[in-house]
Amino acid sequence: MSRIRILSDALASQVAAGEVVERPASVIRELVENSLDAGALHIEVHVQRGGAALIKIVDDGAGMDREDAMLCLERHATSKIRTKEDLAAIYTFGFRGEALPSIASVSRFRLATKQADSLSGTEVEVHGGKLIHVRDSGNANGTVIEVRNLFFNLPARRKFLRTEATEYSHVEQQFRLHAIANPRTAFTLTRDGELMFHLPATQDLLERIRGLAGAELAARLIEVPTTERLGVRIQGFIGGAGLSRSTRQMQFTFLNGRPIESPSISYGLREGYHTTLMKGQHPVTFLFLDMDPHGFDVNVHPAKKEVRFHDGHGVREAVASAVSAALAASRTLPTGHPSSARHSPIELSPERPPSSLHLEPETTPAPPPAQTFLPIPATFSTPSRSFPQPTAPPPPTSPQTAPQTPPTPAPRPTTPPEPAAPSEDFTRYRILGVLHRLYVLLESPEGLVLMDQHAAHERVMFEQIRRAMEHDGVPTQRLLIPLTLQLSPKDADIIFRNLESLNRLGIELEPFGPNTFKVETLPTFLKTDDPMDWLDQVIEELRGLSGSSSSLRLGEDMIATTACRHAVKANDHLSLPELQALLKDLAACEMPYCCPHGRPTLIQISHSELERKFGRRAPG
Repeated sequence: MSRIRILSDALASQVAAGEVVERPASVIRELVENSLDAGALHIEVHVQRGGAALIKIVDDGAGMDREDAMLCLERHATSKIRTKEDLAAIYTFGFRGEALPSIASVSRFRLATKQADSLSGTEVEVHGGKLIHVRDSGNANGTVIEVRNLFFNLPARRKFLRTEATEYSHVEQQFRLHAIANPRTAFTLTRDGELMFHLPATQDLLERIRGLAGAELAARLIEVPTTERLGVRIQGFIGGAGLSRSTRQMQFTFLNGRPIESPSISYGLREGYHTTLMKGQHPVTFLFLDMDPHGFDVNVHPAKKEVRFHDGHGVREAVASAVSAALAASRTLPTGHPSSARHSPIELSPERPPSSLHLEPETTPAPPPAQTFLPIPATFSTPSRSFPQPTAPPPPTSPQTAPQTPPTPAPRPTTPPEPAAPSEDFTRYRILGVLHRLYVLLESPEGLVLMDQHAAHERVMFEQIRRAMEHDGVPTQRLLIPLTLQLSPKDADIIFRNLESLNRLGIELEPFGPNTFKVETLPTFLKTDDPMDWLDQVIEELRGLSGSSSSLRLGEDMIATTACRHAVKANDHLSLPELQALLKDLAACEMPYCCPHGRPTLIQISHSELERKFGRRAPG
């Protein structure tokens, strides 16, 4: 007798529900996406007990006739696709036809719907996958769906739900997702009869972000203007200097209006923010991508959160380029407080606006305790000295290197690198004094500016060394005993494709058998007791890089460490001419407002903030 059986429709729907319906927030995602696909302009979300007792979605979308109201509860019934070719070009949120029957199979489900040209609507009620009744209804145009007692017939699933507060937090997160994604649609969220959010429709994406995340966070975002590269159109807002999080909780990227997770985009963000974030920090991003649906596959995850790009490297480069360009164009001093600058509204695609996810409102840090400082005298009595410039550090002390061997510079081009032109006008800043021999106090037309002399000199040295590396290569030192690298075939291929970039870093390699390389030289300023471990890190970094522009970033961590080691330190006394020279050099940097490790170099306290602190202006 055969042991294989065909599942009943009811059991098959419950199995499908295990993939689609994880918790109440999953139900809200599916139902709100259906409302958006139906063209709703007003969507109401009502929940009780975190959504476990009741989820109710009310929309003013197109609605359905009786036949469609019955068919939508059948498995694999959908109006979104017709042929297999349609799967390669999906323009809607829903397309699998499993959401409604799966939800109805694990709840007490009621659907009431009416089309605008119909005299009456249709009501369908299903309990645990069993049809209770179908009848006419007198509801308004659109659709109302009620989901009661979620998982009432699956107690094993129901017991895995978290506390009411936890489940509601996921519901609110999902609500924020859709509200940010669709600013032209009005949204309302009610919890246990209490109105939590009432968001009118708006044409301004930043206004919707402000309404959900607060004015303080919105004021610290910088705009990514609409750019198109390699077939990917990118726009949105990202956190500027000093705005980051210890987790990826506020790193949101969306593709054609759908929130997604993609390693290609994550790598692109990391490259775009390179040397502008502190270690262990993650950017705040509301980045929206639009591209031809034929260029990606969204049908690779039950919840449709992950996508697979046909050209992942191209997407990554497009993201990195857009983010780095926006950061470079942002010339606003970090303040930690809302600025009066107003972003221009982003024009969203009328077919499908971009999306976002859970937002975490900013909190204003408490002011630091009062400090005293000694002003710099108008006439300096200390002997003048030349301002520290980046030079090749002393040779490494590793026993495998030959200290007596003079450094071997890489071949030099015939033309020297162009010096950077000042990108900022810091000459309008007047030096007032130095606090604790570290923070330089400057007077600007906007208020008080504090400069961290170590972080500022780090940034200056970093960019000067990087320019030299990109143009001339770095000084190298030949090893007394060459190192031997035995690699996997995949890693060996990566090394072959990046030999030129590695040579510029001062790493000279020669093939030495199958999947084996001989390392002849290392950078002069490399300080490590384990060169092999450092080379393993280089290879690991190469695995995550692509393209010539990305390869140039390979040595930036090493350069940043070198700049940090040789920059002026706290307690180093700098004369007035030296401080002025540092300020001038910082102004010429591409990214003057943070050190290579992401710490701010300059912080501004505006006149209005000072007036509030001293009680000369009412708060707010």
